[in-house]
Amino acid sequence: MVAGVLSGLLGVGGGFVLVPLLVLWAGLDQYRANGTSLAALVPIATAGALFYYFQGQHPQVDLGFALLLVVGSVFGAYLGARALDRIPERGLQLAVAGLLLVIGLKELLLP
Repeated sequence: MVAGVLSGLLGVGGGFVLVPLLVLWAGLDQYRANGTSLAALVPIATAGALFYYFQGQHPQVDLGFALLLVVGSVFGAYLGARALDRIPERGLQLAVAGLLLVIGLKELLLP
């Protein structure tokens, strides 16, 4: 539910919250947490996007740009999932932690 609230509120897709929570609280390994997060985000993103689209008098979704994001993201997710077999779990954990750290520092220093 936390990931859904944050994805609807912040548009982050919830993965930045969901993956660490699945590892820390649910005890999933990093690979399973990543895959589970991707599977869970489809309905989360759909519900949020529909709300933003139909809210108010003007849609808050740019469908043309969204299509470009979908194409690029699907291709990128495929490449990332293929590369996952080559990365040890510890390396993946460090990559996720590093990315979260960089984004957190950026938000604090350059809001």
